[in-house]
Amino acid sequence: MTSISKTSRRLIRPLVLLLVALPWVVLPLWLLLVNSAKPLSEASSLSLSLPAKWALGDNYSTVLGEGHYGRALTNSLLVIVPTLVVVVVLGSMAAWAYARSSSLPMKIAYSLTVLSILLPPAILPTVYELQTLHIDGTRLGYFLVMTGTRIGTVVFLATGFIKALPRDLEEAALTDGANRLQVYRIIILPLLVPVLLVGCVILIISTWNDFFFASFLLQGSERATLPLALYQFASASTDVSAMRWNLIFAHIVLTSLPLILLYLLVQRRVVGGLAEGGIKG
Repeated sequence: MTSISKTSRRLIRPLVLLLVALPWVVLPLWLLLVNSAKPLSEASSLSLSLPAKWALGDNYSTVLGEGHYGRALTNSLLVIVPTLVVVVVLGSMAAWAYARSSSLPMKIAYSLTVLSILLPPAILPTVYELQTLHIDGTRLGYFLVMTGTRIGTVVFLATGFIKALPRDLEEAALTDGANRLQVYRIIILPLLVPVLLVGCVILIISTWNDFFFASFLLQGSERATLPLALYQFASASTDVSAMRWNLIFAHIVLTSLPLILLYLLVQRRVVGGLAEGGIKG
């Protein structure tokens, strides 16, 4: 009876997950994919059926041209890559300093840094400050805002991880003549790889999908990132009945495609890094 109950539990869990995922994940994804391959007359009905007439090539080629997908993809990468590098490096350095200090000012600084995760975005003061610095509407201003609003996530994740690490290796390296930067680069940074991988995944998803800040801080279609370009493309027609749903669905697929490919490439490294971090911790 015990073996039967264990077997039934193993079967029930995947079945429950499948039933939950079906209406919330599988069906919306299928609706998105299948309607992106239909002509406008069929896609407007938003049905789950296969296309009676396939328009896959026409839809995606139109999005690549009229939707300025290549330019928007370049703009997104120009923001995400430097943001990721700066946030990971500065955030991990700050986390090391916070974790190894017991002074009151450092505790206050840590609390203020982490508080950025919870506070709502102060868009008006941000725009005013960027205007004062004459970088309003530029990629540089958007990059600085993304860095400032995302660094708290890495600091929060890395600080708790570093606090659980013994200080023996750091003290031994300092005794052998290594400076603080060498200790960070040789000892701290390699140990932080598991948690930084998780932080990178969170940063990439949140920055890639950001629309709120982009709509306020990036001016003109020339600087539009993928979510903003999708919005501009979808809102080209103010009449809902005239919206080109087949092209909008195709644009959504292309906007999500880089994240999906990235996930397929790094999922094993992220899971392996988490396992390694769990063993070290």
